[in-house]
Amino acid sequence: MKILLIEDEALVAKNLENLVKQLEPTAILVATIGSVKEAFEWFKENAEPDLILSDIQLSDGVSFDIFQQIQPKCPIIFTTAYDEYAIRAFKLNSIDYLLKPIDKDELRNAFEKFNKLTNTESNGFKEQLNHLLYDLENRATLPKFKTRFTAHHQRNIVAVTAERIACFYRDEVIWIQTTDNQRLITDYNSLDEIEELLNPEVFFRANRQFITNKQAIESYRTHFTGKIELKLVISTKEEIVVSKEKAHQFRGWFEL
Repeated sequence: MKILLIEDEALVAKNLENLVKQLEPTAILVATIGSVKEAFEWFKENAEPDLILSDIQLSDGVSFDIFQQIQPKCPIIFTTAYDEYAIRAFKLNSIDYLLKPIDKDELRNAFEKFNKLTNTESNGFKEQLNHLLYDLENRATLPKFKTRFTAHHQRNIVAVTAERIACFYRDEVIWIQTTDNQRLITDYNSLDEIEELLNPEVFFRANRQFITNKQAIESYRTHFTGKIELKLVISTKEEIVVSKEKAHQFRGWFEL
C-alpha cells in the first residue's frame, strides 16, 4: 500500500509517519507534503497513491481545494482539529475523519476500514461513503467555532480545549496560557488567524498582543484615560489593556 501524507505541521507529520509505520509496517510513505501548492505539483509528476492521509487546514489553504481539482479516485483519511469540516470531508472520498491529536486506535480502525473496503466489490466503497455521509448529516448540528487547539508540550503535541484557555498572546510566537497557568507554544502565525476561529461570545481581542477568555477575567477597572485594565484569574507576562476606542465594545461583551 502506497500512502501520501499531507500535513503542514512538522511534529504532527513526524508523529503520523511513526504511527503509520507501527500500524502498517509494509506500507510505503511515498511523500509528505505541507501545502496546497506543493500537492498540485506532486500530483502532476507522480502516480496516484493507494491512500491519502490528509490534514484539512494547510499553510496556504484547505486540502479540499486539492481534491476538488485533482479528483483522486483513491480513498482519503482526513485529520484535523476542525470538526466543522466533517460533512464536506465525506463528500470527497473520505473513509474516516480523525480529530487531532491523532489517537493510535482510531487510526488503526481507519486502516482496518480502508482494508475492508478495498477488499470488497468496487461499489462497496461508495455505498459505505453514502452511509457515513447520511449518518453525519443526521447528527446534531456541528459546532461552528473551534473547540480545541493543538500546542507543543515538551516533545509532544497536546490538545487544549477552549474552556481551559485563559488567553492567547503573542511573544515572538503565539502562546496559549491555560487557566491552570501552563504556557504552551502553538504553530499559529498570528492572533488574527486565531481570532477567526473563536466564538466571539467567549473570547475578546483585547489588543494586538492578547485574546482573552471571558471566564478567565476576574475583574477590570477603567483608567483615567478611558482605557480598561483587565485582571485575569492567572498572572500574565504583561498587563492586558483594552484601548479607549474598544472600551465600550468590551463592556457590552463582558455583560452578555
